[in-house]
Amino acid sequence: MSGSMAPAGLTTAEAGERRAQGGANRLPAARRPSAARRLLGELVHFFAIMLWVAGILAFIAGLPALGIAIFAVIVLNAVFAAVQQARADRAADRLQAMLPTRVSVWRDGRRRVIDAEDVVVGDILLLEAGDRVPADASVVSANRLLVDSSMLTGESEAGAVSEGEPLFAGTFVVEGDTRAVTTAIGESTRLAGIASLTTSTTKPDTPLTRGLRGVVRLTAVIAVSVGAVFLLISVLVGNPVQDALVFAIGVTVALVPEALLPTVTLSLAWGSEQMAKRKILVRNLEAVETLGSTTFICTDKTGTLTRNQMTVVEAWSPGGSVSISGAGYGPTAELRWSAPDAAEPLRALAIAGARCSTGYAEEVAGQWRAHGDPMEAALDAFATRLGFDTPADRTAVPPELRFPFDPRRRRMAVVLADEIVVKGSSDGVLPLCGDDPVARDAVEELTARGLRVLAVAAAPRAGRTPRSLEECEEGLRLLGLVGLEDPPRDEVRASLEACRRASVKVAMVTGDHPMTAKTIAEEVGLRLPGAPVLIGDELPADEQHLAALLDHDGVVIARVSPEDKLRIARALRSRGHVVAMTGDGVNDAPALHEADIGVAMGRSGTDVAREASDLVLLDDSFAGIVAGIEHGRATFVNIRRFLTYHLTDNVAELTPFLVWALSGGQFPLALGVLQIIALDLGTDTLSAVALGAEPPAKHLLDGPPVRGRLMNGTVLRRAFGVLGPLEAILTMVAFIVSLAALGWPPGEPFPTGEDLLAASGAAFMTVVFAQTANAFACRSSTKWPGALGWTTNRLLIPAASIELVFSFVVLWVPPIALAIGHANPPLWGWVVAIASMPILLAVDAFDKSLRGRAIRGRRR
Repeated sequence: MSGSMAPAGLTTAEAGERRAQGGANRLPAARRPSAARRLLGELVHFFAIMLWVAGILAFIAGLPALGIAIFAVIVLNAVFAAVQQARADRAADRLQAMLPTRVSVWRDGRRRVIDAEDVVVGDILLLEAGDRVPADASVVSANRLLVDSSMLTGESEAGAVSEGEPLFAGTFVVEGDTRAVTTAIGESTRLAGIASLTTSTTKPDTPLTRGLRGVVRLTAVIAVSVGAVFLLISVLVGNPVQDALVFAIGVTVALVPEALLPTVTLSLAWGSEQMAKRKILVRNLEAVETLGSTTFICTDKTGTLTRNQMTVVEAWSPGGSVSISGAGYGPTAELRWSAPDAAEPLRALAIAGARCSTGYAEEVAGQWRAHGDPMEAALDAFATRLGFDTPADRTAVPPELRFPFDPRRRRMAVVLADEIVVKGSSDGVLPLCGDDPVARDAVEELTARGLRVLAVAAAPRAGRTPRSLEECEEGLRLLGLVGLEDPPRDEVRASLEACRRASVKVAMVTGDHPMTAKTIAEEVGLRLPGAPVLIGDELPADEQHLAALLDHDGVVIARVSPEDKLRIARALRSRGHVVAMTGDGVNDAPALHEADIGVAMGRSGTDVAREASDLVLLDDSFAGIVAGIEHGRATFVNIRRFLTYHLTDNVAELTPFLVWALSGGQFPLALGVLQIIALDLGTDTLSAVALGAEPPAKHLLDGPPVRGRLMNGTVLRRAFGVLGPLEAILTMVAFIVSLAALGWPPGEPFPTGEDLLAASGAAFMTVVFAQTANAFACRSSTKWPGALGWTTNRLLIPAASIELVFSFVVLWVPPIALAIGHANPPLWGWVVAIASMPILLAVDAFDKSLRGRAIRGRRR
């Protein structure tokens, strides 16, 4: 790429003026469905359609009040779901704002890294592989430039772009680099004229989607089937068709958990917000739950297990070596030379390494910070510490041609006025310089200490103008080796121990030297004794053989290529693993998409990697993955909690209809259809939402992931075998006790009028109080609420309080009570209703105790 012929770029003052006149460069986001369209969608999903049919049948049966009530349930649930989705969208917007797109521009005669929204017309963009193009631009100079324009053209293959051709906002640089002058920003870009952005491929349904689909279908079949049976029974016992239809509708409404889907959405949104507090950006809500199912993590080393704060601590050249102390990028450090005459060759090494880099270190507000690649910033700091003015050198000696890093060859090159410099991994550069056993020994010594080793070589240009990286590799002479230290993150060891408690295997997948990778893996506790250290080029071609080789905790795979990462993800998935794969480069995108959970880096990652990922670690820390697994498991368990809660209520609501049917219509209904609707609105939704926000239990990372069906044996046993029947019995007892207290002798005809309404009111309040206790009981399937702490779920007490107030309103406000069909219970009815709370909690605690003993017995 031509340096002298490129435009000079803007000054900071000029850019500021244009920013004030033209506004921010905000690229158009993908349009979301309108509020009206979302609301319509919530009005026509499967459960809603079932209720619409029930409401229409109620009107046909001559019961407009029942029909209106059912329609009210549909509308209220739809509004609730739409509001929660809008809330989740706003949260996502806030999270995206935490991750602004950064871009390099040429200003004030040097490279600057700025927010994409600060790009103005006339800015010179400096784009490399992995960068998103932030604005429309015209290419000034290009070097092997390939651009992915699929989001604009639909073409999946990247296309070459040459000098003078346009670049468009929203596209990605896949290979090469370029200088391009900005021609349009924000709403003036081509991207702004596109109504929606689509992706060419979609991931398969998540386990949560499949599980919910199964629950919805099963519930629908049960509700419709039982409703039809009750319709038939009602007709057979001699009831008018109108009354039979009312009973059938009541049964159907009682069995449909209308608030299930919006509650799931809210639970996922809550999980994503909690993960955001741990510096984890969730790009796909269902990824919250999928992450909890993770059984294998393939993690990079640099920045994830280490701090990504590179520092050159030792450099070697054929003429001697130097050791450097002093962390960070500042210019001061203590230098210890191996010999006085080692300074000259090492200074040549340092300046060549800096010239072959685009990253640099700069003092900002009294602190030295890395701009661009931290490794290249460390090389810039190394040259500064050896006495070079690197900013002045870049201005005086700009590269005429730059060949960016090739992940397969593991090297890059720049063509300067008088020489060609190649920089890369030791095994990527040393073979080009002839066999030097001394250099090889130096590499082994540096990598054994866990240092990342770069080799720098140079050759006289001698009038040559190479046109490819391969042509730069002729006649190279090794200048030396640079050993960089990247300290491990303090929290990594504890996070790896948490993974092992959670039965999650971890592998290091890195492009580094095998010895460096092995040393760091052992230092942080990732590699276990006997775990293999594999090399990308030596991985077997057969997928099954590869999967068996990889399926070990603590395995280290070094010198991997992007294709290797993709094969690794596929192989582990073929073994039944749920794979989380980290990545930061443009070439990592296929592996991130192939994995069940793609995890991109927020600080060091490229835009392409983030776009292909499900999660973004805003601080690049491995501990964020572990925290995400914990929240994902909590979300799955929470869905089971409020599913148990919903089903328990359904059993209590269905029982009065079952008793009526078994009595041949002789026993009066303890609960009417409108009361059931009031219960669904007043006792299900808010407490279910609170259960969806239950904090993660301390034991969630003790043992393998929670798996199986959402409606598993534990949910069915607790809902249909313990809590549901108990709540149903208490409801019928309250009804009968109230009738007796009002003067009804057993064996005599059942009363009608006010006495029957009062008894029905007792049954209604019993379900309300029992469900209040049930909400606390469902917080755990093994511990009683007192062991968890009554206030540790800070949403549950307000939710239960609101539900109790609602129930008193519909019971004590005469017009509402009359419309629903109940009245204030007698004293003994209140006694049974209130007693249902401690009774349910006591039976639940006893059941959990018995189950705990049985589990401990099986373990023996």
